[in-house]
Amino acid sequence: MPSRPKKPCSVPGCPNLTQGRYCEQHQYKEQQSKAERHRYYDEHIRDQKAREFYHSKEWQRVRQAALMRDNYLCQDCLEEKRITPADVVDHIKPVRWFWHLRLELSNTRSLCHAHHNKKTAEDKKKYGEGRVKNFL
Repeated sequence: MPSRPKKPCSVPGCPNLTQGRYCEQHQYKEQQSKAERHRYYDEHIRDQKAREFYHSKEWQRVRQAALMRDNYLCQDCLEEKRITPADVVDHIKPVRWFWHLRLELSNTRSLCHAHHNKKTAEDKKKYGEGRVKNFL
């Protein structure tokens, strides 16, 4: 199967060609951009209670246990007979609506980013986008 042709690096004036967005010399820019997006979301979009929860040691322990239980693989991809590393631990029943289940290992699944985004969209349709009064 032929590979895709290389394209110019996204940094203005860079003469290097690459398969992705940035060449090897500028790969760090992709990580910087991702970190800035996460920081912006944390500071301006996510509410304070959820922010504190996702930075807590308790959540980090549950998250690590879920990843280990699922062998660091996306569970939805496995159902589709594909092997993809998991980079997100998702709450099966969303924290926003089921705060009492936030630290239950049985309420977590390891997912890749694509499947997590798909599930989040389904949750928004199912539960709506507004916050529940008792969440805050």
